[in-house]
Amino acid sequence: MDAMATWTPRHWATALVAGLLVTLAVGIPSDVIPNPVFGRPVEVTWWSYPALVATAVLGGLLAATYVRATDTAVPELDDELDRPGKVGGLAGLLSFFAIGCPTCNKLVIIAVGSTGALDWFAPAQPMLAVLSIVLLAWALRARLRDAAACRIAA
Repeated sequence: MDAMATWTPRHWATALVAGLLVTLAVGIPSDVIPNPVFGRPVEVTWWSYPALVATAVLGGLLAATYVRATDTAVPELDDELDRPGKVGGLAGLLSFFAIGCPTCNKLVIIAVGSTGALDWFAPAQPMLAVLSIVLLAWALRARLRDAAACRIAA
């Protein structure tokens, strides 16, 4: 976390904007943020709100780790070296599934039917939320830990 102490205003602005974008991208289609376009027949659970906030904060901070200082060279990101970025993207998707309406998710309905969505998937959603937050925290920690290191691909 020492790397965040050296962040510029540009990093913090990126974290703020990315966090807002994550909030909107996850909260609007899942109808956790009420809107006239999307609806849900199953009420929003109490834990969906803190899960959305945690996802937005961690996602915004993770996005800010990709902002470089203006006086440094731009390193080439190898797929293997940017594993935290891929994990962060997966975690954001898991968060969307975690806070979304269980009966509105077409993939869940196809896989387990509407009864399975309520009986099996809905009880699993809090675990998906925790998993997504843990993965986002891991990805952020990995990116911050490696921020000062010069990694060399083997």
